[in-house]
Amino acid sequence: MASSCSVPLPQLSTARSLSRRRGTSVFWGRSIRQVDSNVSALFKSLISNSGCAGRPVRPASITCNAQTTAPSAMASGTPVRATSLLVVGATGTLGRQVVRRALDEGYDVRCLVRPRPTPADFLRDWGATIVNGDLSKPDTIPATLVGVHTIIDCATGRPEEPIQTVDWEGKVSLIQCAKAMGIQKYVFFSIHNCDMHPEVPLMEIKRCTERYLQDSGLNHITIRLCGFMQGLIGQYAVPILEQKSVWGTDAPTRIAYMDTQDIARLTFIALRNPKLDGKVLTFAGPRAWTTQEVVTLCERLAGQDANVTTVPVSILKLTRQITRFFQWTNDVADRLAFSEVLSSNTVFTAQMNETYSLLGVDAKDIITLERYLQEYFTNILKKLKDLKAQSKQTDIYF
Repeated sequence: MASSCSVPLPQLSTARSLSRRRGTSVFWGRSIRQVDSNVSALFKSLISNSGCAGRPVRPASITCNAQTTAPSAMASGTPVRATSLLVVGATGTLGRQVVRRALDEGYDVRCLVRPRPTPADFLRDWGATIVNGDLSKPDTIPATLVGVHTIIDCATGRPEEPIQTVDWEGKVSLIQCAKAMGIQKYVFFSIHNCDMHPEVPLMEIKRCTERYLQDSGLNHITIRLCGFMQGLIGQYAVPILEQKSVWGTDAPTRIAYMDTQDIARLTFIALRNPKLDGKVLTFAGPRAWTTQEVVTLCERLAGQDANVTTVPVSILKLTRQITRFFQWTNDVADRLAFSEVLSSNTVFTAQMNETYSLLGVDAKDIITLERYLQEYFTNILKKLKDLKAQSKQTDIYF
């Protein structure tokens, strides 16, 4: 099957080694460091034969062709436990909630984390295992997949990185290696309505990745998301409390924000339901909000007015056109394109009744934005009052 995408598709090579079909076992030790020399040799074979070494080759054509040849199975060994997970993007807003939920539900969680000056020690403190890897360096991926049953992919590129490096080339390499090593389930987080905005690079890449994953033959679930409630804290709540400027647009965009803890909970319900394999689900919050409605709610809960700075959508469009003229600002233009969609007259929401029915979830158990922000402001204002009280107690008078 071929799919047409407007981003260059790296070639998906046939993986001929270090693979197992569903239900077949693989060799693995107590940790990746204990993998024996035979498995290490197979790693090298995988890297050289499966397209996982170096960045995927960009063909001249932009046609997505994700055809693969079924890999041969390895000899039997220690079975991979169904509770063995690899979370990619574990330090992000959603990823960390996925890790916490998985650990709470008894999964054996491994987190793929890029080497960094400040280690992600909080993940280790929670009980997860940290493995170093980098989607932009495909040769680091295979070793992190040893003994893994399921991949949960929450990763996205950092703001300073080109969108294509991680969100496209890195994901294709990860999917290639997952297919080669016989990963038995792959959960991919995408963006709601990504198939309706081919002019936006990030959304087009998400759409192409969805199709690429589907055509790869991996057992998978795709979950499209609208927006995170957690992102509103830094964007609106904190600036209002600190009496700083709150930035917004003049567009009536509505977004059905959802608590990432609810997203994580629903994800694991879907993961355990074999009837949802191969499905595309959309998770949306109970109500879609405009920027002004969110600001007004925060003002009421904080007990003070916001200093709102409005940026016209026309300015975003003009800025994007200007940055397109220069190669070193193309990535800025790509992200501005996504901002334009979020600032246009669109609605990011979906009817959830059917999804709740499939998952066996009561809509009343999904937290609303009012409740989420109420809990935040209640807790933070109480802490501020306590700090003021302590400050008065420690004052020294002469």
